Amino acid sequence: MDGNGRWAKERGWPRSRGHFEGAKAVRECMQGCLDLGVEFLTLYAFSKDNWQRPKEEVETLMGLLKRFLKEYTREMKQHGVRVQAIGRLWELPKDCQEQLQGAIRTTAHNTRLTTILAINYSGRGEIIDAIKQVLADVEDGRLQKEQLDPEIFQRYLYTSRWPDPDLLIRTSGEMRVSDFLLWQVSYTEFFSLQKYWPDFTREDMRLAVEAYMKRQRRYGGV
Repeated sequence: MDGNGRWAKERGWPRSRGHFEGAKAVRECMQGCLDLGVEFLTLYAFSKDNWQRPKEEVETLMGLLKRFLKEYTREMKQHGVRVQAIGRLWELPKDCQEQLQGAIRTTAHNTRLTTILAINYSGRGEIIDAIKQVLADVEDGRLQKEQLDPEIFQRYLYTSRWPDPDLLIRTSGEMRVSDFLLWQVSYTEFFSLQKYWPDFTREDMRLAVEAYMKRQRRYGGV
């Protein structure tokens, strides 16, 4: 969800205003998914590298996360949205963890759309965490190293319960992966929008899905 800061800067506003408007765009994105029958949506909300930003901006982002979950959890429950999260969640501030777990519990039985928030997430970090667990299981005799293959390894990832993404949307014209779901996007289709994330609408989601549906996915074949 790129471009919050640039969106605000172009309007002469503080970066925090861009993040606030970006949170509103999340609702548009989720509604677009509900309209289209999309079953899984993963939102890169806060990367592990984002801790390097100014302290004030990080605090703003953490505050927005809590505010979003507090204000919209009931609405998500009513619309059939199930909230989940991936990343090193145990490193988040305690109050953020509590708000997040509350949203997960409240929406646990919803089935229309699973919205996965990637928070304090790193694709490289996810793979390292998976490798550590694989090594622990080999050492304890729960896994033979000869058994290890891509399908087995995938069970150790944060996303083991869900399918790999079919489509990756990047706003503000970005064309890189940025440490997001490095293992999972091996055969994912990319769609880039020039507009900044705060301007993202459910219509943009429809256009992205329509573009995806026109592509032929060969998975290395002919």
